[in-house]
Amino acid sequence: MKRSSLFAAAILFLAAGPVAAQHAWSDLPSEAQIALAVQAGPAEMRAGATVQGYDRSGRFVTLRRGSNDLICMAPNPERETFEVSCHHRDLEPFFERGRELAASGVTGQERVQARWDEYTAGTLFIPHGGVNYILAGSGFDASSHEVTDAYLRWTIYMPNATPATTGISGTPSAGGPWLMFPGTPGSHIMITPPRGGGE
Repeated sequence: MKRSSLFAAAILFLAAGPVAAQHAWSDLPSEAQIALAVQAGPAEMRAGATVQGYDRSGRFVTLRRGSNDLICMAPNPERETFEVSCHHRDLEPFFERGRELAASGVTGQERVQARWDEYTAGTLFIPHGGVNYILAGSGFDASSHEVTDAYLRWTIYMPNATPATTGISGTPSAGGPWLMFPGTPGSHIMITPPRGGGE
């Protein structure tokens, strides 16, 4: 009896496990990943953007080579929340280094500080004014790929900028620009519109 109960529990675990880990964006064809990713960027730049995403084995790859300076990223299948983004190509070394550190087990604040230290040492470039568009949502329409409950925010990188050097407050502001991590290599302008207020 005990044995059959354990067997039944194992079956339930195996059946429930993969389902619980699945999201609508867990196993998307490249065309769908591209259609979703570019929505984070300006409309006039979407057709020429390079797009990064995931192959069938889950590897991070370039899905499409573009013709302009924008690089867009498809939703990460391992994340619980839906998010796509687009950034200027000059930010790519910074993001690529972040992926390398994460793959080697360096995460959280340690990963943040590692890139700041590399910038200070002159071995990692962070462009002044490099923009990252971040589009979050609750999911997307399977036929049109339109993001549901879309919420767009902007990050503009300004290494070592402070309120004194920019005139921008270091206090979070709903809708207005503010500086996050002022005075550090990771200083950046945040623009976060009120949710539900549109783009």
